[in-house]
Amino acid sequence: MIATKGYAAQDNKSPLAPWNFERREVGPHDVQFDIQYCGVCHSDLHQIKDDWFPGIFPMVPGHEIVGRVVKVGEHVKRFKVGDIAGTGCMVDSCRECENCQKDLEQYCLKGSSQTYNGTEQDGKTPTYGGYSNTIVVNEDFVLHVSDKLNLAAVAPLLCAGITTYSPLRHWKVGKGHKLAVLGLGGLGHMAVKFGVSFGAEVTVLSTSPSKEQDARKLGAHNFVVTTDEAQLAAARNSFDFILDTVSAEHDLNLYLSLLKTDGTHICVGVPSKPSPVAAFSLLGGRKSLAGSGIGGIAETQEMLDYCAEHGIVSEIEMIDIKNIQNAYDRMLKGDVRYRFVIDMATL
Repeated sequence: MIATKGYAAQDNKSPLAPWNFERREVGPHDVQFDIQYCGVCHSDLHQIKDDWFPGIFPMVPGHEIVGRVVKVGEHVKRFKVGDIAGTGCMVDSCRECENCQKDLEQYCLKGSSQTYNGTEQDGKTPTYGGYSNTIVVNEDFVLHVSDKLNLAAVAPLLCAGITTYSPLRHWKVGKGHKLAVLGLGGLGHMAVKFGVSFGAEVTVLSTSPSKEQDARKLGAHNFVVTTDEAQLAAARNSFDFILDTVSAEHDLNLYLSLLKTDGTHICVGVPSKPSPVAAFSLLGGRKSLAGSGIGGIAETQEMLDYCAEHGIVSEIEMIDIKNIQNAYDRMLKGDVRYRFVIDMATL
């Protein structure tokens, strides 16, 4: 076994603290890489607090992981020692079901293995995430990362990036479309960057007037303050798509009124409580309410390659791991522009 250092929550009431644990030895098809940077996702906080479902503790969060390969198994063909590598939200899947065969491992019908707060495919061995110094992953779930970009700013692409890239590609959002991005946080700022890059006319919907300048710097063409009745009224029946990145409670019916006929509201944020939706909000305009998770491995690699080609990365604030609790507190207040990333050299 490989001695590993990390930060873990021992239960859903405990703050993160240093914890030593063991990872498996590198198997024939495994890649081990030492972690240089790990993004801080809102879901990290949700999961250590059991907001969505009972967690597996001790829990080492982190699924936006970038580092350098230090060891590969004897049958590994796609990576070598010294390569820059990344791992996102999952580390395995059944490989056999209909969805896995379609490169949709994120929707594995038998359940993919999440990078943390999950189990390996044996259904027993807990997975531990990127708030640690090293990780061992099957090569099929390891991604190539270009050295053309700031590696710290690449890390959040492995969740925030693919979570917004995937639905925009699935619904073929691009030139000629009016896209609204609801919420300008870790997910939202990436949605703006991708939407603009894909050629859509992008509007940011936000409760915070102070974010307008940032939205426009990111490339947004328009900005609507959703607490302003006049601005909302002017925006009704305007958008082909709304990409909803908000993880707090909000009124879906209000935002559905902003869609054109046949428009689609796509949820990628995950509030802790279910949201009521009136049937008439959908019937009046043949509107659709949809959801999307992350992308599969092939699409995630496609996204990373696209970002390298077009110079797209996250806007980040680097932190020491000892300051993770303060980062969580600030994240809850929306006080981050726009993704915290842990410098794992501070572990």
